[in-house]
Amino acid sequence: MSTDRTAHYLDGRTATRHRVTLTISPAALQIAMPDGSSKQWPYGQIRQTQGTYRGEPVRLEFGPEPAEAVVVASRALLTDIHAAAPALAQHFHNPSWRNARLAWTLGAGLGIVLMLIGFYRWGIPGLASAATPFVPTLWEESLGRQIVEHLAPETQQCRDPERLRKIDQVVQTLAATQPASPYRVTLSVVDNPAMNAFAAPGGQVVVLRGLLEQTTNPEQLAGVLAHELQHVYQRHSTRAILEQTAGTLLLTAVSGDLSGGLAWGLQGAQTMGSLHYSRIHEEEADIEGLRMMQAAHLDPAPMIAFYETLQKAEQDHVGPPDFLSTHPNMDQRLATLTARAGTPLTDARQLLPGEDWEDIRTLCRLQAAKRSSQDSIDLP
Repeated sequence: MSTDRTAHYLDGRTATRHRVTLTISPAALQIAMPDGSSKQWPYGQIRQTQGTYRGEPVRLEFGPEPAEAVVVASRALLTDIHAAAPALAQHFHNPSWRNARLAWTLGAGLGIVLMLIGFYRWGIPGLASAATPFVPTLWEESLGRQIVEHLAPETQQCRDPERLRKIDQVVQTLAATQPASPYRVTLSVVDNPAMNAFAAPGGQVVVLRGLLEQTTNPEQLAGVLAHELQHVYQRHSTRAILEQTAGTLLLTAVSGDLSGGLAWGLQGAQTMGSLHYSRIHEEEADIEGLRMMQAAHLDPAPMIAFYETLQKAEQDHVGPPDFLSTHPNMDQRLATLTARAGTPLTDARQLLPGEDWEDIRTLCRLQAAKRSSQDSIDLP
C-alpha cells in the first residue's frame, strides 16, 4: 500500500524549490517531478538531516554533496515511512517513539523517586541500625562533648558544686544498674526555663532548669533521667545522628549540593533539636527506663506521675512544646508504663534521704542570685 504526500524538491545546485509528489512504497521513496519524470530513492541511501524536533520541517537528502533534498512540513511523512518499511527505516526518526519515550521517562523518573523515598524511609534506618554497633565509643564520647559544648556551654551551666553533687548521686544510682556499659555518664544542668532534657552520644545527659524545677522529689527526676539514659545505652542518639546525616547527604546529592548537605547534616547533629527518635525507640526508652528504675529499687510511680505533670503542662503551654514534643501518644504510653509498673513498691529505696529537694532543684536560681549579689558587691 502506497501513500502520497506533497513536498518541495531541491536539486542541491540552485535555491529553486520545486513542488513534487512523494509516494511512500515498501522499498523506496518515489518522487514525481513537475516535468513528468520521476526519481526513486532507496530508503537505505536517504539521510535525514532535519525533523527530529517538534515543529521542525522534515528534510531528507540523497546522493553525494551537493545533495538533492526534499522538504516536508509535517513529520507524518516519517510515520508513513516507518509504517511502510519498518525494517529499512530504522535510521529515520520515529515520531511515535516520542510518546513512548515520554512515558518511559516519566515511568523511570517515578521509579527513581519511589526508590529514593523507599531508601530514605527504610534503607537509611536499616543501614544506620547496622552501622551503629560498629561506631567506636571514643567517637561517640567526642561527639557528645561537642554537642554539649554547642548546646550547653559552660557560661550557661549551673555550677553550684554541692547541689550538683547531690543531683549527680541520682544519676550515678541509675548508672550503677549498667555496670557493663562502656559509657561514663556526665550530667549538665543548663540555666534555661524550657521543660526539656536530652541525651547526647557517649553518656552525656543535659537537663534544663525548667524541667528540674518542675520536679517535686529526686525520684521524679530519676524517671526522666532513666528515659534519657536509655537513649544513650541503646545508642538511639548515635543512630539518629547517622540517619539524619545520611538522609541529608542523600537529599543534597540528588540536588547536587553535596558540600552544603554535609555541613547541614553535621550542624543538625550538633544541635540535636532536629533529631527525632522513632516511636519504637521512644517506647524502648520508656520501658527500659522503667526497668532501670526497678533495677535501682526505686518506685516507678513518681516517674509516671511526673510524665503526667509534664503532659498537663504541655497542654497548657503556648507555643512549641518542649520535653513531650518528640514523645507522641502519651496517653497510650502512660497506660503502658502504668501496666508494666505493677503494684506500688512498699520497700522502695529513697533517693537523697534527709536532703531538701526544694533547695537542690533551685540550684540555677540560687547560683544566679549569688552571681548577682557578687556583682553588686563589686560595684564601685
